[in-house]
Amino acid sequence: MFGLFSRMEENRARQLSPVTLAFVGDAVYSLYIRQREVSSSDRKPSELQSHTSAFVSAKGQSELLARIEGRFTEQEEAIYHRGRNAKKATKSKNATVTDYNRSTGFEAVLGYLYLTGQYERISQLIEGVDQ
Repeated sequence: MFGLFSRMEENRARQLSPVTLAFVGDAVYSLYIRQREVSSSDRKPSELQSHTSAFVSAKGQSELLARIEGRFTEQEEAIYHRGRNAKKATKSKNATVTDYNRSTGFEAVLGYLYLTGQYERISQLIEGVDQ
């Protein structure tokens, strides 16, 4: 049975294309950052949008990735490389190719972790917490 927060088997999640994982991971990251901002501030919606857009961008994700590099597990590292190196149907309008590729790899990791129910690990990575 499929539900909004149903857990996918790790083997099945690993078989998904890295771009599909990144599609999910992009939403996960955006929601995480938005929830964090709403919980920690009294900003108006327009201010929330402008403040979170710096984080929820290819450049912002690439900067986060630079701070947490070396913290991926072996499995996460493999997924990151698949996502980073995947052929993408679109190109970023506001980021360098390097930032866009790195952010796609990061989003693929988040998508994999979300689909396999590893929510605490998502928090650890986004918040830069050691395992």
